[in-house]
Amino acid sequence: MELKELASISGKGGLFRVVKPGKAGMILESLDETKTRLVANPNMKMSLLDEISIYTRTKEGTAPLSDVLKKIQKEFPGDLGVDGNSDPEELRAFLKSVLPEFDEDRVYPSDIKKLVKWFEIIRKAAPEVLAGETDANKN
Repeated sequence: MELKELASISGKGGLFRVVKPGKAGMILESLDETKTRLVANPNMKMSLLDEISIYTRTKEGTAPLSDVLKKIQKEFPGDLGVDGNSDPEELRAFLKSVLPEFDEDRVYPSDIKKLVKWFEIIRKAAPEVLAGETDANKN
């Protein structure tokens, strides 16, 4: 599985795997144990994870989510030390340790909570997404 096959839907918790496009929208399957399927119609706000970036104070202005997830995997192979219920300052400190140049004015604690939750879901359900570039290309 690749990051381009994973999606988030606004208003629905968790992440979804894109199964295939359908006539009424994309067919998605939840990454949790239930493997619930649904059709994401055009009215739903859906984002593919490979299209998401995190604001930075660099010349580019953003860092791709894929790069950030891989940095987290490299620096925190075990416990992250934070979760979705962590204090906002802890969450900011966590992201600063992974991505020191993140834009603290435009990246909110709720964004970091989502990042942490997504990382844990991906680590459990699709660990191949977190593999390095060379590992991913071997498959």
